[in-house]
Amino acid sequence: MVSLASIQVLEICKDAAGGAGNIFAFGLFVSPIPTFQRIIRNKTTEQFSGLPYIYALLNCLICAWYGSPLISLDNILVTTVNSVGAVFQAVYIVLFIAYAEKAKKLWMLGLLLAVCSGFAVIVLCSLLIVDFEVRRIAIGFLSCASLISMFASPLFVINLVIRTRSVEFMPFYLSLSTFLMSTSFFLYGIFNFDPFVYVPNGIGAFLGTVQLVLYAYYKSASEEDTREPLLESCS
Repeated sequence: MVSLASIQVLEICKDAAGGAGNIFAFGLFVSPIPTFQRIIRNKTTEQFSGLPYIYALLNCLICAWYGSPLISLDNILVTTVNSVGAVFQAVYIVLFIAYAEKAKKLWMLGLLLAVCSGFAVIVLCSLLIVDFEVRRIAIGFLSCASLISMFASPLFVINLVIRTRSVEFMPFYLSLSTFLMSTSFFLYGIFNFDPFVYVPNGIGAFLGTVQLVLYAYYKSASEEDTREPLLESCS
């Protein structure tokens, strides 16, 4: 009876963490909207790069496939969040292509075709693996590597913040959304005993924490710097 109660508690905690992760992920998915508002308003992509959206689409597709019942059991919330993410990224890519200059448009179309073809190959090859556990491990490692590389991308921004002592290029709400989503899915993976979920998201939660700490430190430091001249002028 105690064992059954423990399983039920774990199931509730897992669903709660996964549901929270889906909600917090929405903050990440809508973060590029101001950029695309500017692109639509100016009718040009200017110096913006479309590569982050191409890579995010591939990452969402791979992770959504890992969460599907054909690959892993009881990971449907991983599929839902990444399916929604894939839709957002697809819309961003279409908008980017629509307003890009010809050379960049052709480049983005080629990359989009490569992503779709690559994902189709991944799906077909994984379905050819008869052993379910081997299939889960193969796609699990692939999704884990994809997530870790995605979470590692803010390392450039972290380095920039430390060098410039400015948080201008590290939006607070984007860092907060990353931290909350990663922490939620880290707990989801723990409750579901799935290392392919909790390992990459644990790394993401750690990096999100680093970003928030740096933001708090350099934000307060910059505020003190702006107050010092005022104090000197009053003395």
